[in-house]
Amino acid sequence: MKPLLQLDSVDVSYGAARALEDVSLEVRPGEIVSLLGGNASGKSTTMKAILGLVRPQAGTVTLDGTDITMTSTPHRIRAGIASVPEARRVFGQMTVAENLLAGAYTRRHRGEIAADIERMYEHFPRLAERRRQAAGTLSGGEQQMLAFARALMSRPRLICMDEPTMGLSPLFVDRVLDEIARLNTELGIAVLMVEQQAELALSIAHRGYVLATGRIVLSGSAKELLADAGVQQAYLGGIA
Repeated sequence: MKPLLQLDSVDVSYGAARALEDVSLEVRPGEIVSLLGGNASGKSTTMKAILGLVRPQAGTVTLDGTDITMTSTPHRIRAGIASVPEARRVFGQMTVAENLLAGAYTRRHRGEIAADIERMYEHFPRLAERRRQAAGTLSGGEQQMLAFARALMSRPRLICMDEPTMGLSPLFVDRVLDEIARLNTELGIAVLMVEQQAELALSIAHRGYVLATGRIVLSGSAKELLADAGVQQAYLGGIA
């Protein structure tokens, strides 16, 4: 199957500091792919390269076979990539409804946008109950649901999620993972999920990659990575 998203030998530097070196990965249509790694491993820089927030010094980023390496972030959103950023980053002073409208900022057809907002309320009933409430007053789990819905408002084919379980209670962590799996299964949207908690991420993923100091050091199916001694030692508390 042809990849939906592909990074091929991507290098990214911040001044003299190399953040990514020869990074290659792919996400196929309908997949959940986990990108694992510790702090300063290059996970967030990989996301930025995909979203057009940093420019690679070498390598290419392609979406559905089209080179998007040098295109703008709005162009990538219109092409089908959406983002759920780290720590949710909803617009706290804006209402739930206004946050959803913000997710459709690259779109122009008002009738379709209004219909999609109603679909978000059907998909996330808690948001419907709080549509006029300031987003900053929602619980962490509710804000994460809003971040998901806001991303869906651009009608993406791929959602990039940066640490979606960060700062959530154990109860909401399970709910968020269930919701990611549901979005993938019911809507067929591919997901690239950055996570430090490997066991959680791999529990819903089809495949995964492990980053260390800016390089891909391991890749495979979720089952293979969960059974890997190195992954167990580094991320699952096991003994190699």
